[in-house]
Amino acid sequence: MKKIVSTPENLQILHEDNHLIIINKRSGDLVQGDKTGDAPLSDLLKSFIKKKYDKPGAVYLGVTHRLDRPTTGIVVFAKTSKALTRMNALFLTKKIDKTYWAIVKNKPEKPKNTLIHWLKKNPKNNKSSAYTKEVDQSKKAILHYELIHSLDRYHLLEVNLETGRHHQIRSQLSSIGSPIKGDLKYGFDRSNPDGSIHLHARKISFTHPVSNQLITLTAAPPKEVLWEECTHHIKT
Repeated sequence: MKKIVSTPENLQILHEDNHLIIINKRSGDLVQGDKTGDAPLSDLLKSFIKKKYDKPGAVYLGVTHRLDRPTTGIVVFAKTSKALTRMNALFLTKKIDKTYWAIVKNKPEKPKNTLIHWLKKNPKNNKSSAYTKEVDQSKKAILHYELIHSLDRYHLLEVNLETGRHHQIRSQLSSIGSPIKGDLKYGFDRSNPDGSIHLHARKISFTHPVSNQLITLTAAPPKEVLWEECTHHIKT
């Protein structure tokens, strides 16, 4: 996996107010610190905020949710503890709508479907296995997908999550024989040169935790040939 590709200077900021800052994450960016020791986006954003507003002392920033490192798209951070608490409650009560785009190798049998599996995470290899029936320590996972464009060898799916499980989209699509391009961990035959996978958090919609205004944001996918071929007919 490539090192962090975002810097405080080139962050793709989609929205910022007194309580939230929302970005379009690049592949390779780590949302929160882990065992690699690489600088996470949370630290980059703190540096950005400190410099932009000339803030003395420590900058507060809360992580409201995560995206896998090779995935791109929308990530929401909280600039106040009040916003973090309320955003956490919105995620917990499923009052946030998230839409993803995934480019897969094999066209699903049905152009539109709901997938229900039970996912079991294996911490040793950081991978979730999908089962058609409940197994010990598994969690129910539900997503809805729709085929929105096809090329000769690849297909663009729009995915809406009903649950938010570890590697849910990657695992569930792989289980129906449609692994995401570049996702070696879940059955694609080769990795992408930059270590990315073709999974993008495209859209988010929720009621602002403080102002109560409706926030709806979309994030353009990476400027890359396959993404452009699959989405050229869609206003991105």
